[in-house]
Amino acid sequence: MNKFSFHPEAESELHFSINYYEECQKGLGFDFAVEVNLTIERIMLYPDAWPEIENGIRRSLLKRFPYGILYHIQNNSILILAVMNLYREPGYWRKRLK
Repeated sequence: MNKFSFHPEAESELHFSINYYEECQKGLGFDFAVEVNLTIERIMLYPDAWPEIENGIRRSLLKRFPYGILYHIQNNSILILAVMNLYREPGYWRKRLK
């Protein structure tokens, strides 16, 4: 894969989470952003490596934070549907599939 994009709500989740962690501890928001970027890089290199959780949607877990990146492969690119806190209601992102 050579490109990816965020669903608008997933991008909002990312920014919200970065700000949240930065408020918790200076520099932690940056660490979270780096971890998200590393996870996206792994997804781009090995898009089929993570389990399909339903109907073509895959989830790759971050290593340091309790988050998963939910994504869909479409037309040789990656659509990131959610930057999901794993403690949140699991199916909230399904409405983004339309």
